[in-house]
Amino acid sequence: MSSDESLLLESDSRPVIHHRRGKSGSRSYLCSNGSFTSSMFDEALAVSCDVDVKERDRDVVLSADCSFHTASLGNSSERCVAESQFPWQFPLECPLREQRGSVSWAAMELREADSRSVPPFEISGASSQVQDRLHVKSQRIRHKSVQFDDTALHEDIARLIYINDPRRTNDKYEFTGNEIRTSRYTFVTFLPKNLFIQFHRVAYLYFLAIAALNQLPPLAVFGRTVSLFPLLFVLCVTAIKDGYEDWRRHRSDRNENNRESLVLQSGDFRSKRWKKIQAGEVVKIFADETIPADMVLLGTSDQSGLAYIQTMNLDGESNLKTRYARQETASAVASEACDVIGVIRCEQPNRNIYEFTANMEFNGHKFSLSQSNIVLRGCQLKNTDWIIGVVVYAGQETKAMLNSAASPSKRSRLETYMNRETLWLSIFLFIMCLVVAIGMCLWLVRHKNQLDTLPYYRKRYFTNGPDNGKKYKYYGIPMEAFFSFLSSVIVFQIMIPISLYITMELVRLGQSYFMIEDRDMYDASSGSRFQCRSLNINEDLGQIRYVFSDKTGTLTENKMEFRRASVHGKNYGSSLPMVDNTAAADVIPKRRWKLKSEIAVDSELMTMLRKDSHKEERIAAHEFFLTLAACNTVIPILGDGGFSSLGTNELNEDISRIDYQGESPDEQALVSAASAYGYTLFERTSGHIVIDVNSEKLRLDVLGLHEFDSVRKRMSVVIRFPDNAVKVLVKGADTSMFSILENGSENNNNIWQTTQSHLTEYSSQGLRTLVVASRNLSDAELEEWQSRYEEASTSLTDRATKLRQTAALIESNLKLLGATGIEDKLQEGVPEAIEALRQAGIKVWVLTGDKQETAISIGLSCKLLSGDMQQIIINGTSEDECRNLLADAKAKYGVKSSSVGRRNLKHKTDAGRDDLDIPNGSKPLNFPKWNPGNEEGTNAPLALIIDGNSLVYILEKELESELFNLATSCRVVLCCRVAPLQKAGIVDLIKSRTEDMTLAIGDGANDVSMIQMADVGVGICGQEGRQAVMASDFAMGQFQFLKKLLLVHGHWNYQRVGYLVLYNFYRNAVFVLMLFWYILCTAFSTTSALTDWSSVFYSVIYTSIPTIIVGIQDKDLSHRTLLQYPKLYGAGHRQEAYNMQLFWITMMDTVWQSLVLFYIPLFTYKDSSIDIWSMGSLWTIAVVILVNVHLAMDINRWVLITHFAIWGSIIITYGCMVVLDSIPVFPNYWTIYHLARSPTYWMTILLIIIVALLPRFTCKVVYQIFWPSDIQIAREAELMRKRHDNLQPTQQVSS
Repeated sequence: MSSDESLLLESDSRPVIHHRRGKSGSRSYLCSNGSFTSSMFDEALAVSCDVDVKERDRDVVLSADCSFHTASLGNSSERCVAESQFPWQFPLECPLREQRGSVSWAAMELREADSRSVPPFEISGASSQVQDRLHVKSQRIRHKSVQFDDTALHEDIARLIYINDPRRTNDKYEFTGNEIRTSRYTFVTFLPKNLFIQFHRVAYLYFLAIAALNQLPPLAVFGRTVSLFPLLFVLCVTAIKDGYEDWRRHRSDRNENNRESLVLQSGDFRSKRWKKIQAGEVVKIFADETIPADMVLLGTSDQSGLAYIQTMNLDGESNLKTRYARQETASAVASEACDVIGVIRCEQPNRNIYEFTANMEFNGHKFSLSQSNIVLRGCQLKNTDWIIGVVVYAGQETKAMLNSAASPSKRSRLETYMNRETLWLSIFLFIMCLVVAIGMCLWLVRHKNQLDTLPYYRKRYFTNGPDNGKKYKYYGIPMEAFFSFLSSVIVFQIMIPISLYITMELVRLGQSYFMIEDRDMYDASSGSRFQCRSLNINEDLGQIRYVFSDKTGTLTENKMEFRRASVHGKNYGSSLPMVDNTAAADVIPKRRWKLKSEIAVDSELMTMLRKDSHKEERIAAHEFFLTLAACNTVIPILGDGGFSSLGTNELNEDISRIDYQGESPDEQALVSAASAYGYTLFERTSGHIVIDVNSEKLRLDVLGLHEFDSVRKRMSVVIRFPDNAVKVLVKGADTSMFSILENGSENNNNIWQTTQSHLTEYSSQGLRTLVVASRNLSDAELEEWQSRYEEASTSLTDRATKLRQTAALIESNLKLLGATGIEDKLQEGVPEAIEALRQAGIKVWVLTGDKQETAISIGLSCKLLSGDMQQIIINGTSEDECRNLLADAKAKYGVKSSSVGRRNLKHKTDAGRDDLDIPNGSKPLNFPKWNPGNEEGTNAPLALIIDGNSLVYILEKELESELFNLATSCRVVLCCRVAPLQKAGIVDLIKSRTEDMTLAIGDGANDVSMIQMADVGVGICGQEGRQAVMASDFAMGQFQFLKKLLLVHGHWNYQRVGYLVLYNFYRNAVFVLMLFWYILCTAFSTTSALTDWSSVFYSVIYTSIPTIIVGIQDKDLSHRTLLQYPKLYGAGHRQEAYNMQLFWITMMDTVWQSLVLFYIPLFTYKDSSIDIWSMGSLWTIAVVILVNVHLAMDINRWVLITHFAIWGSIIITYGCMVVLDSIPVFPNYWTIYHLARSPTYWMTILLIIIVALLPRFTCKVVYQIFWPSDIQIAREAELMRKRHDNLQPTQQVSS
C-alpha cells in the first residue's frame, strides 16, 4: 500500500485499529467517514476519543484529534524568514497522535453480546485506549471565532529534565538507568521461572500428576525413575532450548550495554558506557552511530539544526527522516562544547513512537518541543556529521524498549480440533480406568476368602526368610479399588500423547524449512526469500476460504510513474506522443540534472512551459509544476550520493545526477516529474527550498507546512517568493479539493468540469489521481494566519486540532491548477494467481483506499472482476440509505437472510472431478469493458462494490448481518476508500460469523491491523518498510507466490499434519488398549507384561522418527498437479484430512488391531510354557512393527529417507530389545534370544500384521474403487502419466 496513497483521489484515511475492552465489556471501533469533503469544517462530526491513527506518510497524521505536523513560526514581528526563529521541520515519519480532540469520524460499536474474539493489538507499539463509549455529536466550527486555550503540562505528572545535571534530574531516584535487559531469566530464576512457563500447558500438568502418583508405594506401577523419564525428557529439551535462546539475549544485552558514546563531563565530551548514561546528561553522536537513548536535540552540525536519521531498527522503515534542534539551542551548541542550560518538562514515558509533547525553558523563554525534536534509541544518524542532545528517557523507559512486545499469538485451527479429540481420549481413559477399578472391586468381593491362596493376589508373604508370614499392606476393598483406578491411570497414561506436541513442533519446523528454501517463492528483484515468522499455523494454509488483499504494493508494484496531467483544463499524455527527455533537446536546450530513471514527457506541454508567455494557461502550468516541486517532504540527493542540506549559493555545474529520498513513492514520482519538466528541487534546508526552474535558481522561503491528515485529505505549504509575494500551494484528493475552490467565472466552471472528466478518465484507466491548486495570500490574511499558526504550533494541548483549524483559514477560495495521474502497474503473475485461487474455491476480497473507479479498473485487469458479473454498488451517505441499498440488493438478487453465519461445508462434493480433465488456463478469459448496468433475473455471478463511507454506517449492530449475507453471496467483494480499522472490521465480519479460515495480505503499515486480525497474516516485502512483514505470520516478495504457498505448501502441510495427529492418536491408543485387554485377563491387577523401559521408549524412540519424517516429506500429489488443478485445494475446505468421522473410524480400527495384537499371541502360546516377560517382548515387537507397517500403507511418496525411517525404526527397536534383554538384573533377561530362535515367533508376528491390517486394507481398496476422492483420482492420473512417459522412450527405442 502506498504511503502517500491518501494524498491521491482514490485514497482515504487509514487509521490503525486499537481494540480495548471498555468497562461495559463492549468493543468499540472507529472508522473514517469517507464522505467528508468540506475543508472549511463548517459541519463536522466531533468524536471525543483516544484513538491512534497511523497511516504511512501524509495519511498517518490522524489521531483522535487528527493532529498533523507543521512548521513552527516565530513571532511575526521578529520574523524575516521562517528559519530565523523556528526552522521548518520535515517530518518524513508517520506521526502518530495520542491526543484528545475533535475529529470527523463515525463510531462503530460492536454489540456487547457479540461472541467474536478480537485480540488487542497495536502498530509499532503506539499505545492508546479507546474510550468505553464514543459520544458523537454534531457541532459547527467557526474558525475565526475559535479561541485557543493553551495549558502547560501538569506539574505533578510531568517529567523534569535538567540539562547537563543528571544528579538533580534524578534526585528522587525515580528514573531508570540506561541499562537494558531483554532476557527472560537470570541464573537464579531460570529453573523456577522456566518450569512455571512450561507448565502452562495442561498436558504437562497431567503427566506431572501421573509421575507424582507413581511415586506413592501403593501406586508404583512403573519404576519411580522410569515414570519420570518422559516428562523430564520433554522439560529438559525445552529448557535447553529456552536457556540457549536466553543466553543469546544475555550476550546481546551485554554487548549493547557496553557500547560507548561521548558524554559531556566537566566541560568535555568523554567516552562513557551506554549502561551508565543517565537522564539529563548531554550526549554527542557522530555520523553512522546508533542513538543510545531517547534524546532531545540541542544542536547539529548543520547550521539550521537539521539532522537525518534512519529508523529501520525501530519501525522497519529504510528511508531517511528529518529531525531538528530548536534554533534557540542550536546557536548555543558547538562541536566541542555545549553551553545550553535549561529545563525540559516532558510527558511520562509511553510507547507512542510518533508523538512527543514537551516544552523547554531556556534563557528566560519557554517554547514547545514536538516529535520532530527528539531522536529515539536504536535509530542511526545519517548524512549528518554530528548531533548533540540531552537524554530524556533511558534504558527500559525508552520508546524502543517499551515497544518490544510480541505480536499476538495465533493457534492452528487443526490444533483446536485436536484438543477436542484429546478430550474424547480423556473420556476413554476415564472409562477404562473405571472398568478396571470396578472389576477389581468385584473380583475382591468374589474372592474375599481366597486372597491368600489365589495366584493373582495374596495378603501375606509365602517366601522363606524373615518376611515369611508377614502381611502385605492391604487397605480394604474400597481403597484397593480406588488405588486400582489410580494405577490404571498411570498404566494408560500415554493415551494422552505427550509426544504429539514435540512431534508437531518438529514437523512444522521441517515444513517451514522447505517452504523457505522453495526457489519458486524467491523474489530475485528484491533479493527476498520466503519467511516463516510463525511456526504454529502451517497447516492453516491448506484451509483458507477468504483472502483479504490490499491493492497498492500488494497487487501492484508500488513503483509510481507519472503518466497523465490535466493542466488548466487541457489533457496531456493521452493521444499526444510521449517522448523521452533526450529526444526533447530542441525543447530543453540545457539539462543540468539527470534523474535516476528517465521520465517520458509530453512535448506539447514541454513546449508550452518553455514559452515566454504571460497567458493564463502558461501561468497555471508554471504554478502547477512549482506546486509539485515544492509541496512535499522529499529530500534531494545530489551527485554520488551527496546530500543537499546545506545552503548553496549557486548551482554547481559539475553536479548532474539527482535522486529523491522519501517515504512516499507517490511524492517521489511527482517531484521527479516536475524535474523532468524543468522544475528541479535540488536543495532543502530547515527554512527554505531551492528549485532550478529551467536553469534559473529560485529560492523559496518556507513559512509553514500543513501536513496531510485524513480529515482534510490534503497538504499545503506557505511559501514566500523573492519578490515578497506569498502563496499557498495545495494538493489533495478531489473529494476535499473541489469543495474549497473559488466560485468564479464561467471559464473557471468549464475548467472544473473538464478537470473532473479527466479525473474520471484517469481513474477508469487505473491511475492514481491528485488535484493541485493555489492562491495568493494578502498581507492581512498572512498576518492572521501567522498569528494563529504561531499560537497553534506552540500549543501543548490540542495542537493538531488548532493547526487543522488554522489551515482552514488559507485553504479556501483556491485556484484550480490541474490534476495528475500516476500509474502503479500490476505485479507479475497477479491475474493468474487470483484466477487460480478462485478456481480453488477461495474468495478474494480487495480492501483498498483507492477511488472506486481506480479499484474497478485494477479489478478488471487482474481478473478479479469480469464483464459478465452483476455489480452491486453500495455508496450510502447515511444509515437509512445504506439499509435501503442493502435491502434492495438482497431483494433484487434473491439473497436470503440468515440469523446464523454460514458454516463450512461438511459434505464432500465431486465438483472438482470434471476439472481434472481440463488443464488450468486452457480456456482464456477475455474481459470486456465494465458494464455498469444490472440485469434482473440472471444467474450471473455477483460483485459487491462498497466504499468506506458506507462501511461507517453498515458496520453497526443492525446492518452487519445484512452486509454479511449480501457479501457472502457474491463471488467478489471490492471495498474502496477503506481505513485500516475498517479493513480489520471486514476481516472480523467473516472471522466471527463463520468457521472459514481467513488470510490477509498487505505490504504497508496500514495493513497491519487486518494482518493481525486474520487467521493467517502475510506480509509483502515491498516499498513501504517492513511493518507489515514484522506483524505477519509469513512474508514473501510478491503476491503471485501466494498461489504456490496455498495450493501446494498449504495443501501438503494440511494433509501431513492432519494425518500426523490421527496417526499419533492411533499409535498410542493401540498400545494402551493392548495393555487394557491384558489387565482384564489378570484379575484387574494393573500388572504389566511389558518392561518399564519398553513402555517409555515406545513413544519416544521406537515409533517417533517415522512419524516426523513422513510429516515433513510425504506428498500426496506433485506440485505440478496441484497447480494444474486448483480445485484439489478443496480437500482442505471439506476437512478431508482430519475430521470427527475420521477420528471415530480410526478409533474403531484401533480397537480391532489391539484385539488382534493381544489375542493372537495369547491363543498361539496358550498351551506352551512361555513366561509372561517373553509374551511381553513379543507384544512389544509386534506393536512396533504393526504401527510402522500401518504408516507405510498410507505413505504416498517413498524416498530414501522414508525407507530408513520406517524400517530403521523396527531395527532400532530390535536393537534396544537385545540390549535390555542382555542386562541380568532385568526380569526379561535373555527372553529375546529364546524367542527369536522359534519359527512360531516370526509366524505369529506375520499373522498379527496380516489380520490386523486386512480390514483397513480392504476398506481402502473398496473405497478407492467405488468412491474415490478427487485426490485419489488425481494421484492415479499422475501415476498413469508417469507410466506413459516412461513407456514412450522404450517404444521409440524398439521402433
